[in-house]
Amino acid sequence: MKPTAFLFAALALTMVPTIAPAAPVGIDVAVAASTRTPDNVKLDESRKPGEVLSFFRLTKGMRVIDMFGANQYWAEIMAPVVGPRGHVTVWQPTQFLNDERRTKFAAFAKRQKNVSLISSPFEAPQLGTNAYDFMIMNLDYHDVYWQNPERKITRMEPDAWLKTLYAAMKPGGTVGIIDHVALPNGDTRATVEKLHRIDPEVIKADFARAGFELVGIRNFLRNPADDHTLLVFDPAIRGKTDRVVYRFRKPR
Repeated sequence: MKPTAFLFAALALTMVPTIAPAAPVGIDVAVAASTRTPDNVKLDESRKPGEVLSFFRLTKGMRVIDMFGANQYWAEIMAPVVGPRGHVTVWQPTQFLNDERRTKFAAFAKRQKNVSLISSPFEAPQLGTNAYDFMIMNLDYHDVYWQNPERKITRMEPDAWLKTLYAAMKPGGTVGIIDHVALPNGDTRATVEKLHRIDPEVIKADFARAGFELVGIRNFLRNPADDHTLLVFDPAIRGKTDRVVYRFRKPR
């Protein structure tokens, strides 16, 4: 190659644009993004994702796990916030993961490079150890007290299940729990079976036994108009249930 031709070739290579990973954005910007799934955006009014994630202190660079999150609701907000130096792992029980959900998530992950999907049986989550700065579990913790042979949900022991979660969190890591409120009662399993609700005191006691510290409570999803006697899927209350928001921390 002639020197002049070599110079032009080298110059052409330097002019090829490079695509830098998207920089982290603020929570409010991520919530307002036009790229979000329309069906998920419809849930924002009842879920208040900006307030929730701000309270849970989601920040750039975090390694996050979204429990039961294959619908992408939280992942599509959190991934832009944690940015390219962070990562959002979604865990979905094998009992709740079908081919359609896998396909939709694969398309999402192709667009959003810092997300991934993992799956293992509900009763035996495989999450690794000291892996995450933040975990979110939205409206699902009560199901650890649920069993359903038709859906292959076996009886679980919450203490053993939470032991796995505790091991998965880094020291100082945060676990954000949102769940439907049940009135105080003496039979958590029966209440979950009938209403898919849980007494908040049961949540606090379970996490305390596992070793977590309760470091924050917010009431912005409480609804005093909910009489707590309806199944959470009842059209009269669906999306408007009385819900607690707790921030737990694994001690350093």
